[in-house]
Order: sequence, then C-alpha cells, then structure tokens
Amino acid sequence: MTPPSPARPFPRRFWLGFFLLHLLALAALGQFIRGQMQPVDLPALHLDQGEKLHCVSYSPYYQPGQTPLDPSVRILREQIIADLKALAPLTACVRIYSVNQGLEQVPGIAQTLGLKVLLGAWIGLEADKNRIQIDTAVRLANEFPDTVRAVVVGNEVLLRREQTEAGLRTYIDEVRKRVKVPVTYADVWEFWTRHSDLASAVDFVTVHILPYWEDRPVAIEHALQHVTDVRALVVKQFSKPILIGETGWPSEGRQREAALPSRANQARYLREFIRKAHDEGWDYNFIEAIDQPWKRRLEGTVGGYWGILDTDLKPKFSWTESVAERSGNQWVVVTTLTGAILGFLTSLAGVIKFSGRGRPIAVLAAAAGGAFAGAVAELAIEHAGVAYRSGLEWGVLMTLGVAGLLIPFLVALWAGCRPLTGGLAAWREGRGRMQCDIISRQIALVRFLVLFGGAAAALLLFADPRYRDFPTLLYAVPALSLASLAMFAPAWNRPGLEERCLAGIILLCGVGRWVSEPTNPQAILWASCCLVLALGGGLGKADQGEQGGQEPHR
Repeated sequence: MTPPSPARPFPRRFWLGFFLLHLLALAALGQFIRGQMQPVDLPALHLDQGEKLHCVSYSPYYQPGQTPLDPSVRILREQIIADLKALAPLTACVRIYSVNQGLEQVPGIAQTLGLKVLLGAWIGLEADKNRIQIDTAVRLANEFPDTVRAVVVGNEVLLRREQTEAGLRTYIDEVRKRVKVPVTYADVWEFWTRHSDLASAVDFVTVHILPYWEDRPVAIEHALQHVTDVRALVVKQFSKPILIGETGWPSEGRQREAALPSRANQARYLREFIRKAHDEGWDYNFIEAIDQPWKRRLEGTVGGYWGILDTDLKPKFSWTESVAERSGNQWVVVTTLTGAILGFLTSLAGVIKFSGRGRPIAVLAAAAGGAFAGAVAELAIEHAGVAYRSGLEWGVLMTLGVAGLLIPFLVALWAGCRPLTGGLAAWREGRGRMQCDIISRQIALVRFLVLFGGAAAALLLFADPRYRDFPTLLYAVPALSLASLAMFAPAWNRPGLEERCLAGIILLCGVGRWVSEPTNPQAILWASCCLVLALGGGLGKADQGEQGGQEPHR
C-alpha cells in the first residue's frame, strides 16, 4: 500500500464534486425506496366457499437452530400441531420430504385436522438410511391410508446423481408392493423427460416446474405461460396423471437475469397460478408453506424465502389486495438524517480542531456524504437480516461495511485542513496538518481493506454466481467517496501497485458478471459499482510538487 501524499486542503472542485455526486446518489436511492413503497395492483384471487390450495410443501425447520442437516434435531409434536393448525385454513394437503426428525408424526396430526399428506421417503446415497426411510414410510402409509394421498419415493435423486434409474426403480417397486396407496417419484421436469421409462414404475408422474430456477430463468410476466407450456409437454409425453409437485416464486434473494424475487412477484405468481390451475383442473403442490432460513446455506438468500407464511407463521401478502415491497421508510429517514448530522458535525469538528477556517461547500458536502452513508447503512442492515447465515458472515461482512461507511466521515474531517502560512497561525495550522496526515493514512488503510474485500467479492460472484447475492450495498458508499477523491483530488489518491491490481480484478470480474447477465438490473448496478470502485482505487497520481519532494506553491 503506497503512503498517501502529505495532507493539504482539497480544492473547491473536490468538495463541489463530492457534494453533487452524493446528492445525486441519494436522490436515486430515494426514488428506489419510493418505488418499493408503491402498492402493486394484482389480480385478486377469490376462491369458492370452502375451496383451498391443493397442497403445500411443509418443512418445520424455520426456528433458530432447526435444520434437517443436523441429525440431532428433532421437531416437537407441539410445534407440528401449531404449524398444521396455521396451514389447515389455507390448504387441503401438505407434502413432507422425509419421515425422520419428528416428521413421522405428521400423518397422525394431519388426520385429526382433516389434512391429506403427500408422504415423502428421502432417498440418497446411503443404503442404510434409505432403508429406514422406506420402512417408516410404508408403515405410516398402511397406518393412515385415508390420510396419506401417496408415497413419494425420492425427491430429485436423479438430479443430484445419488441414485441410478435402475436403483431408484428398485425402491419404487418395493414400496408399491408393500402399500395400497399410490406411489410416485418427484424430480424436475427435464429429468423426467430424460428418464421417461421410469413412468411405468409409478402411479402418477410428479414434476417440479420452477420458472425462477430454470437454466434460462423466466421473468414473472412469462412465468405462468412457461409452466403451461412445460406441463403440456409433460402431458404429451406421459400417459400417466401429472402432479406439479413443486412450483412457486421466492420473495427475497438475487435476481437471475429477468427473474426477480420479490413479495409482489410471489403474490402475483401464486394468484395467477392458482386461478389457472383451478380453472384447468391441474393438480399441484406449492413450495412452500413456511420460509426456511436453513436453506440459505445450500441455495443462498433466495433459498430461505419461498414460503407463503413467514417464520412467525404470518401471511407474507394478501390474496386479494395490492402488495408493496416495503411497508414504511421510517428507519431509512432516521438513518439518513442521522448520517447527515454526523457528516455536518464531523466537518465542523475538523474546521474547529485543525484550522478554525473552512468552506461552506465542504460542510454541505460532508452532510450529503453522511446522508448517503446513513441511507445505505439501513438498507445494508435490512439485507443482512435476511441474507447473512452465520456469525462469521456477520463479523466479516459487517466489518467491511463499517469500514466503507467510515470513508465519507474521514473525508469530512478534511474540511478543516488549510495550507501553512507564516505568522502566529503557523504553529496551530502545522499541528492541524500533522493530524490531517494521520487522517489521510487512515483513509488509505480503509481504502486498501475495501478494495481487498471488493476484489474477493467480485471474484467469487464471477466464478460461482448461482447462490450469491450482489453485494452492491456493501461497496456503494466507499465506491462513491473514493471515486470523488480520484476524480477531483487525484494528487492525494496515489494508489499503489497492489491497489491497482485489486481495482483491476474488481473491474474485470464486475463487468464479466454483467456480460453473463446483460439484462439483469442487479448485475448492471453491481457492474457500475465495480467500475466506480475500481476508478476510486486505481486512478490518481502525485502532482509535480510531490514528485519533486517539495510542497506546491499555493
């Protein structure tokens, strides 16, 4: 990391540019938040008296510490009762994917509530675990034949390549011989079309059609038509009855090309699908009943937010009214005003402590930078609440976030830096210059940290993007502040070779991610952020006075 230039007052053009850039960014952010608060008019869903959803996937792992990935976790009977009571008014059926960790209690509880069950036997690589699943599923199907609609032997086993078609058929044949209820297998529709011979082993074909997760993601405007076309293709290929075993739309997470997860899009998809399915007589199961935070470890943020209900068992949207992404902006207003006040006071502190003089535009610029930092900080905290999965992520990412937020406030302290003069003021101003040198080094240190984190984030997102969010909020504030320094005070910037390399990685990977998703607004915004951050971290040079080792004349 190259040491910064000796501290000197920033020229007026810097403060003016800093002010205008942050004011424009704040206005754009305000417009975005305003858009999120606008209710989206959607077609209302009015079901007939007593009509319910056909079926929804039920997984009880939504409370802290609950995950099927931990064999020691067991769901208590009381929780399952409460969950199914919350679902009974909405659906006639629940689908479960395994019969261990307490889920073997579901059929008996469902029977008392008048719910049907699609009973899943989880099939994987380990034969001994598969045997337990098969035997338990057979026992429950025979014990509750009026409640169990069907046994689903395996879920996306072929997709995961954990069984061959022949091995899976052996399990299916065994279950069909041992139970009196229908038996099926569930997988994404493409794998059913590739393994069409497997249809002869099941009573009906269960296909998963998820427009968001398609290899070519489908925008919400075309999602229902996509499902209609895929279902027609499957119906044409197979003579067996068809169950859409999984379909739905996420409410949070990264955008995949034109497919945007959002509360409004989730409400739209489910409303439109239900109306179409009921009118056409489709059999279906939604994924899923309740949000599943544990899935974020496997599928990123988006994996945790497919539920009709949130983790408090409350509906995430209305079935009949308009839907808005954001219910209020009070906290954004509070943090924006707080940031503006802190920026204003920080700049005044610099003026009072260092020289006793300063420019009004510098104080206004500091307030604008603080306001933008405050607004972004609130949005970043909101995103962290839905996306961060562990203490490590919270620690690392919040450290980077806080470091980036410090830059505009460190810059604000510079409002008091003035050139050295003779006379009685020289000692006081010289002391202030020494303190400004310390601040310049702090900015340089934070700049390196942010560039390092940004390079790592850009590289990971470029190489492995499927389950990673765009981290634009973490780097928007330092990107704008550093770009202001690079464009309007280049003599200070002086990035070292290592910082230029990091800036190059950020730029190449950010643009590369956009090239792979050219119509994705989130990818465009991330690429723009990378461009600005690379500009702030890679441009700048020492002026002639510095190169000669002397202070420039002012």
